[in-house]
Amino acid sequence: MKRSLLPLLALATLLAATLTADKLWAGDLADLKAAGKIRIAIFGDKPPFGYVDEYGVPQGYDVFLARRIGKDLLGSDEKIEYVLVEAASRIEVLLANKADLVLANFTVTEERAQQVDFAKPYMKVALGVTSPKTAPITKVEQLKGKTLIVTKGTTADFYFTKNHPEIKLLKFDQNTEAFNALVDGRGAGLAHDNTFLFAWVKYDDRFVTGIDFLGSEDTIAPAIKKDRPELLAWLNEEIVKLTKDKFFEEAYKSTLAPAFGPAVDPKTVLIENLN
Repeated sequence: MKRSLLPLLALATLLAATLTADKLWAGDLADLKAAGKIRIAIFGDKPPFGYVDEYGVPQGYDVFLARRIGKDLLGSDEKIEYVLVEAASRIEVLLANKADLVLANFTVTEERAQQVDFAKPYMKVALGVTSPKTAPITKVEQLKGKTLIVTKGTTADFYFTKNHPEIKLLKFDQNTEAFNALVDGRGAGLAHDNTFLFAWVKYDDRFVTGIDFLGSEDTIAPAIKKDRPELLAWLNEEIVKLTKDKFFEEAYKSTLAPAFGPAVDPKTVLIENLN
């Protein structure tokens, strides 16, 4: 059996307290440039998108983008202060002025857009369900009367709460806790972003993503606090430019391809044309 992601997830959880915002402020583009720093919220326990490696260094696809933003905006990626967040607190850190930008694999939804502003997207995503190979879940109907594991505040949590009240949900604050529960057999399956599950099943071959596309195809985008028009405009221009320059293809090859393997088509993740 291949190694599990759980040790890496657990390490990220332990290190989360070491990367937090040191003061409560947030401003528009000119304020960030004057301060010479940008606080970017990322996941600490969602490899290969956002996690902290064994040396305490943030890594992943979202971090790859964060570093480029720091370089293009402030001249150096060393001027980034990383703020580790859980799924349910991504909006909160913006509203409480604890972060200037969220790059924590944030799926765009109408409800979230009422509270924060999303820039142009940099990735595609849908929902999926993973389950043990010995008892694969290939249809949602198989979950009726069973327990499904989700992480609080994720689109998987919202989707099943709204559309499938007949399915019992076991909810956790952290991805680490959710996947531990799956390994321990506390649920028939686990629902999350399909892109996250692609990496999970490659590293733990006891599990399979029996449902790899559920609901609608959504997008992942940077999020900022409302009333930051200059920062929003800059981010939109940056994402368009990086898309045209094939930056996200480079990011995919460096961070996602090793985790996904050849079974995943990059076109299911990458946005090729953006105006």
